[in-house]
Amino acid sequence: MCQVFAQQAPERYSSTTRRLRLNGQSTSIRLENAFWDILDRIAEADGVSTPAFVSKLHSEVLETRGEPDNFTSLLRTACLIFVAQPNATDHHDTSTSMAAE
Repeated sequence: MCQVFAQQAPERYSSTTRRLRLNGQSTSIRLENAFWDILDRIAEADGVSTPAFVSKLHSEVLETRGEPDNFTSLLRTACLIFVAQPNATDHHDTSTSMAAE
């Protein structure tokens, strides 16, 4: 079983920092590329850009619970929720496959 995980492309777990605005404030978010790929898919499914989706999510969290302690962790778990949905594979991008090519 571990081979499935161990053989994934290193680009998937390499991190990328993206600059965007959250509630008008410029900020940077650093996530593993696999999570950015999923966030891009979520945004595309919602018909918005990734920065617009992340900003909207941040606004909704602020309204619901206040400032999150760790917004990047919230983004990661949002990705897990998305991929666990039965229709998430409808938006599957082959660049997010687990196996190394």
